[in-house]
Amino acid sequence: MAAAGKFRDELIATARAMTAPGKGLLAADESTGTIGKRFQAIGLENNETNRRLYRQLLFTTPGEWDKYISGVILYEETLFQKSDEGKPFPQVLLEKGVIPGIKVDMGTAEIPGTNGETYTMGLDGLAGRCKKYYDAGARFSKWRAVLKIGQGMPSELAIHESAHQLAAYGAISQANGLVPIIEPEILTDGSHDLETCAAVTERVLAAVVKALSEHHILFEGMCLKPNMVLPGSDCPKKSTKEEVAEATLRALRRTLPSSVPGVTFLSGGQGEEEATVHLNAINKLEGRPWSLTFSYGRALQATVIKVWGGKAENVAKAQQAFFIRARANGLANLGQYTGDAATDEANASLYEKNYKY
Repeated sequence: MAAAGKFRDELIATARAMTAPGKGLLAADESTGTIGKRFQAIGLENNETNRRLYRQLLFTTPGEWDKYISGVILYEETLFQKSDEGKPFPQVLLEKGVIPGIKVDMGTAEIPGTNGETYTMGLDGLAGRCKKYYDAGARFSKWRAVLKIGQGMPSELAIHESAHQLAAYGAISQANGLVPIIEPEILTDGSHDLETCAAVTERVLAAVVKALSEHHILFEGMCLKPNMVLPGSDCPKKSTKEEVAEATLRALRRTLPSSVPGVTFLSGGQGEEEATVHLNAINKLEGRPWSLTFSYGRALQATVIKVWGGKAENVAKAQQAFFIRARANGLANLGQYTGDAATDEANASLYEKNYKY
């Protein structure tokens, strides 16, 4: 019996809508600490008012950005905040035709006896939280596991822990009406080459899919949020966009059931333009039974937050920057991006070692 239960049809419809052609997800689920780092870079105090104003800037962008963004992953605080007009943010999004989602994991902690490998916290009380989030308007959720390459990593223990936590989360999420976004992120930290990342990605995805099956996940009612297959940040040998695309698609073909409606890649510290170009290259290849799209945080927001700078007079320019990146990635999902959104800011690297949300 599938974990989805009475929500089966709703989950399938939501997952399809999340991965509709030409659309992807905005990851606006940065924790209070992480958004504080972004604010510090522009000299802005990290308080609830400023966090609300920044998320409002994104969600009230004028124009048809909903043509390119199907859903937004929210942080819990944001899910219960309201716009200047007093509308809850989920309502603001729904009125735009955008699906609200919610990050439900509670961060990572070290697995004792390992080389700094981690497990993800948050299964305790998850069913109750999911019910609360559904009642508040969320229709999908996200859970992130983190793995590393190098010095014997990832260990079988770390892979097993990540896979079964992701699967347990997915089952709980579906049982409470939320489409789970399964995110096993392999960090780009290290000097490993493309081939090593490909081999590890395949190992991890195979373990995750097996665990999902054992937990009776409804594959048609979920999305996968993996890393693209990339060389390590310190690898001296750089890969072409075609090599990245081919290795990434091969890893998915070897591991992921075609019944899953969509793959929403994380950007993983790639620059805004780099993440778009790689997505576009993937979607130019043949043999894609899934929608291969984006679930980007930094790669949709880096320029936006710099342009805004915490100043009301810059809101319109910042919203235009968001629209440009959203459109670029929507086109990349169709394999139709031509590079017209490239700027010096967009070409800048967004890599952060051992990145934490």
